[in-house]
Amino acid sequence: MFDMLDFDPATVDEAGLIERIEALEKFKCTAAAAQARMTAALDGMRRSAEADRGVPAHKRGKGLASEIALARHDSPTTGGRHLGFARALIHEMPCTLAALEQGVLSEWRCTLIVRESACLDVEDRRVLDAEMCGDLTTLAGKGDTRIAAEAKKIAYRLDPHAVVDRAKKAPGERGFWIRPAADGMVWATALLPLTQGVSVYAALKREADLCGDGRGRGQVMADTLVERITGRPADVPVPVTVDLVITDETLLGGDTEPAWIPGHGPVPAAVARHLIKDAIDDRRSTAALRRLYRHPSTGALVAMESRARTFPTALGKFIDLRDDTCRTPYCNAPIRHHDHITPAARGGPTTATNGQGLCEACNYAKEAPGWRTTTTTDDENGQHTTELTTPTGATHHSHAPPLPGRITTNLLHLDVVRFRVAA
Repeated sequence: MFDMLDFDPATVDEAGLIERIEALEKFKCTAAAAQARMTAALDGMRRSAEADRGVPAHKRGKGLASEIALARHDSPTTGGRHLGFARALIHEMPCTLAALEQGVLSEWRCTLIVRESACLDVEDRRVLDAEMCGDLTTLAGKGDTRIAAEAKKIAYRLDPHAVVDRAKKAPGERGFWIRPAADGMVWATALLPLTQGVSVYAALKREADLCGDGRGRGQVMADTLVERITGRPADVPVPVTVDLVITDETLLGGDTEPAWIPGHGPVPAAVARHLIKDAIDDRRSTAALRRLYRHPSTGALVAMESRARTFPTALGKFIDLRDDTCRTPYCNAPIRHHDHITPAARGGPTTATNGQGLCEACNYAKEAPGWRTTTTTDDENGQHTTELTTPTGATHHSHAPPLPGRITTNLLHLDVVRFRVAA
């Protein structure tokens, strides 16, 4: 198999390349099945060892999903999905596991089957597993939508009450999120009950059907969404507070170095100056400037210190600006907690060096037995680094990202422009 990774385009024709691509796809599925087996074995070992140590049942396996996520270079949320997926396949769904091992189903399509069967008891889940994947020839040509629909149909037939009960609980998971998009945009995502989601789309579509002012349908729908949520036209500034990290050269000297919005990412210099100008020119706006200093060769922020047990507002903001998102490797979740790397209960100081920004899940995961975190700030480059050690002894490093600005040999400063567009 590994011989197929090395090939000479001059000696392999198109049909040969297609054959290799298909073979490697099956190999990825086989590897995913092996990962599932290993994950389930690790789960069993960990729980057994913790039971022998007298750990209460409800605390066994705590932090294991985050450990798996680190090993797979994934976020903690995805690690939890990998762990649940492995448990289901290995202990309850042998036919789906066989389909994955033989490359008939991808890991994602197996995940869809596991997800749709999650509301069933073990016996019904095994029946669904046999019906869906007992005969692997019936899976040929089926895409994501058909796989999910058939699994849902079988689940409803086996236990309609369980499916209905899950549907009744689902609205409790409704929510709204944003995540960065390209070119100074964001993706806004809402998880809504079916009827509400359809009604929102229908209302926006109806407005687009009636509009004839030259805007595209998508533009009209997006503008209408903003207007109906905020209560004002889409082109009128909305009350919002924005932290914009920008170098003095970009702010005042016309430099092209991008600015940075924590949690969002880089903003082109011209766009950043335009945002600040709008905030200053609009009478309904207020703007405040806070000066920070960064290391001349790396862009790392300088340290701040406090004797308080909890992080004061200014120090917490400093950590937010320095870390940008959760410091756990591969986790890009927003910062929710300011964590003492060496806990305050063990004498850890409330300093920028001993502080890190974490999401809620990662902060709780590191409290599980066997997790250790240490930190350093390099005297030469000022970069804040943490080393995370998992219960199995694996180590992972996290470096605070540099802030905008060119690397020079002189001590430089940058500015945080906080502007609020007021009503």
